[in-house]
Amino acid sequence: MKVLLVEDDLDLSAALSRVLTRRGIAVEHCMDGMQALVHLGAGQYDVVMLDLGLPVMDGLQLVSRIRAKGNDVPVLVVTARGAVGDRVAGLNAGADDYLAKPFDLDELEARLRALCRRAGGASGEMRCGRLRVERASHVAYVDGRALELTPRESALLAALVERPGHAVTKERLNAMVFPSGQATQSDAVEVVAHRLRKKLLGTGVRITTLRGVGYLIQECGDDGGGDGGAGGPGH
Repeated sequence: MKVLLVEDDLDLSAALSRVLTRRGIAVEHCMDGMQALVHLGAGQYDVVMLDLGLPVMDGLQLVSRIRAKGNDVPVLVVTARGAVGDRVAGLNAGADDYLAKPFDLDELEARLRALCRRAGGASGEMRCGRLRVERASHVAYVDGRALELTPRESALLAALVERPGHAVTKERLNAMVFPSGQATQSDAVEVVAHRLRKKLLGTGVRITTLRGVGYLIQECGDDGGGDGGAGGPGH
């Protein structure tokens, strides 16, 4: 996912850029509305995240200009203006979602990814090496061949491929693989990961266990097997 962050607070924008980058989201930053229009004219973004209180051009004016140009990029307004009237004004101007400061980082990430999914993302799919996963269906392909995965294996793989090369915690994976709290054993995610790892043999990607943290998926030069030397789940 590629996000254009429009924020004139340098400390906040630097902190957000660091956090989102660690979570597998590419961030480009600009400080005012005119710079944002230049960026949007020169490149493609999955989501625009902007503050309303911007110099040169107010955030509401920016949203209106974006829509007037026929650009339907999803816009998430993130601002200290939390009154209902401000939210209504932002949405009426063309914004897709609204998040008031201060906010929870997990909620911010979830809202960004939800906007990206609703818009179909840049390509409607996620990739890691030769592995391709459809965002909507979570069906996985390697070199055009569909992998035979269970629904839980598909959910785990999609969660990992959404952030290739970045750690995904066991808690987050558990919530995505067992959304209704179905897991009754502490090692339930490990069991699914162990089975999925076997099915990825020969695909050119590998699931690595990060002991005490979670898992990550990455492209590898071997047959894609093994556990990356970081300590397996013992299954």
